[in-house]
Amino acid sequence: MPRFKLTVEYAGTRYSGWQIQKNARTVQGEIDRAVRTVTGRKDFELYGSGRTDAGVHALAQTAHLDVSTSLPPDALARRLNDELPSDINILHAEVVPHRFHARHDAVARRYVYQIARRRTAFAKTYVWWVKDPLDVGRMREAAAAFVGMRDFESFTEKTPRAEPASTLVLVERLDIAEDADLILVGIEGSHFLWKMVRRIVGVLVEVGRGGLKPAEAARFVDERSATPARLTAPPSGLFLERVYYKGDARSADLRAATPLGLPKGGQGQ
Repeated sequence: MPRFKLTVEYAGTRYSGWQIQKNARTVQGEIDRAVRTVTGRKDFELYGSGRTDAGVHALAQTAHLDVSTSLPPDALARRLNDELPSDINILHAEVVPHRFHARHDAVARRYVYQIARRRTAFAKTYVWWVKDPLDVGRMREAAAAFVGMRDFESFTEKTPRAEPASTLVLVERLDIAEDADLILVGIEGSHFLWKMVRRIVGVLVEVGRGGLKPAEAARFVDERSATPARLTAPPSGLFLERVYYKGDARSADLRAATPLGLPKGGQGQ
């Protein structure tokens, strides 16, 4: 039985996250259904690199699939895409050794969050529109507190799903960039806790608004606080951008997943 490494993009708006759940539509559930239809098999394993929550998107989620089939990888990807809804797409499939594991072998994950400075007719499901002016310099100052090995207990919460026992997470980089009317927050780390990225973004936005001082954000990693939970950013702006494995090249570029185009008030030709 071959093991396929799948690279998957999806818009998470219509789904209750990645992982299969009873009485809920999920991304993994849709791929599972497509595999059953294409291969005629029920005895297979589909395992993602990690969970994304309801409404969260992915530019390149990674999964491995163990299934008995004579289809070569490219044909398998095409056939699966024929069965999948338009907001889920298999970008690439390849045969990998059975020792490869989509989750356990991942060495880092990278997320990007999109904050819109203006109302948008086209990308509202892929951004968080913040109406208040944001001071990006203050946000960058606050972001420095989250880089390194930190205790993010205040940025997660208990869940019935299996989670790492420790709340220590290595955040390798946290970048903030401006792209027309978007503010992009890129965060890369070993792994991420439930709601952690969205709560970091929420705190950064509150700093940018002037509701918190940059130094106050640093205290949230030193002492338990309910403030990050209250400031949790919506899932609409969050994208799993990349899952890294040993030997993968890392990119420092921070690009919009869904550009807004002309800045507010811009003129076309």
